[in-house]
Amino acid sequence: MSLKNAAFPSSVAFDAINDALQASEADRKDAIKQGKAVFAFVLKNKAGETDEWHIDLKEKGVVAKGLGNKPNVTLQLSDDDFGNLVAGKGNAQRLFMSGKLKIKGDVMKATKLDPILKKAQTKAKL
Repeated sequence: MSLKNAAFPSSVAFDAINDALQASEADRKDAIKQGKAVFAFVLKNKAGETDEWHIDLKEKGVVAKGLGNKPNVTLQLSDDDFGNLVAGKGNAQRLFMSGKLKIKGDVMKATKLDPILKKAQTKAKL
């Protein structure tokens, strides 16, 4: 089942992240060990619509639609900025400082996402 939403071009990255997590049991367990949290994403597209996804690195090591069960951290940003972040063209710290990335919850947990997004860079065609 694809996590892609046609109105959000960067949402293909969620499939790539999920594929990377499911590629091997060792990688999935390593990601859970590193993340230890549920990361929720709220993306806004150019039309002003929003959609939600989450990466569960607390128990299951999966990516799914919606905010998930009690996310530890929620990241809100534009579809374009998320695409750039996953493609390695964006910098989360700069996006946060410029107000383009809003973080609710445990800000320190958000820093644990970088290695997970890097795994998706090689798989996502953004």
